[in-house]
Amino acid sequence: MATIFTQIIEGKLPGHFVWRDDKVVAIMTIQPISPGHVLVIPIDEVDHFDDLPADLVAHLMIVSQKIAKAIKVAFPAERVGLTIAGLEVPHTHVHLLPINTLGDFDFSRAKMAETEDLGSAAEAIRRALKASGETSAAE
Repeated sequence: MATIFTQIIEGKLPGHFVWRDDKVVAIMTIQPISPGHVLVIPIDEVDHFDDLPADLVAHLMIVSQKIAKAIKVAFPAERVGLTIAGLEVPHTHVHLLPINTLGDFDFSRAKMAETEDLGSAAEAIRRALKASGETSAAE
């Protein structure tokens, strides 16, 4: 059975996309730790990060870096934290979120977000991506 991420990627479930290309997508997580929390997900359904082909890992990180820069513009913070936890969904995904302290990376603080808030956050990040010249920002 397809993971929830595959179902979102295929349009079977709704998602707030900020990036889409032929290898990865980026969506707002429905349970953000803080506003601006994005998931970067390979289209290929691979459970373990260390099983991804090297070229896909490189692309995943390059896209994550571009989105991190856009997050900094849309949600100013000291840094954009990155983690690959991989316990919630058996489909590799990178968490990106604006942080000012290590405490800001506390997954126990994740709460369900309102759809409108996710849409606004996605739009702010897409605007920042487009302003930087990125053409793969989702529409």
